[in-house]
Amino acid sequence: MNLEIYTDGACSGNPGPGGWACVLKFGDTMKEESGFVPDTTNNRMELLAVIRGLQLVKKQCNIAIYTDSSYIVNAINQNWIRNWQSNGWRTSAKKDVKNRDLWEELVALNEKYNPKYIWVKGHSDNELNNRCDFLAVEQIKKQNR
Repeated sequence: MNLEIYTDGACSGNPGPGGWACVLKFGDTMKEESGFVPDTTNNRMELLAVIRGLQLVKKQCNIAIYTDSSYIVNAINQNWIRNWQSNGWRTSAKKDVKNRDLWEELVALNEKYNPKYIWVKGHSDNELNNRCDFLAVEQIKKQNR
């Protein structure tokens, strides 16, 4: 059976308070998880959503990750990460890769599960990606009440 993981991150201020969310869909079963980080960036929240989704995987299966983060999809699908690693975690512009701690964690999870990354347009007709956006934003709003 195939597992679909939908993810999104949100950040108020960037940097500022942030939220992340993931929805796992395995057949007819769905699981949602979301969280809050008080001082962060949008890219960190996007990465954390994917990482947390993969951490929730209980067994080997075919995994597709749907995210509206072109940063993540391009880093994976266009081998930016391999280039960063071979350059000592520096970009082609010779700058330190931001969020290295999260990228390293994601690399380890990718090696374990070998998921497929699929970009989806944010705030469009992808119901589960929209659900993740709602949950991530709600985490931020909850903290401000």
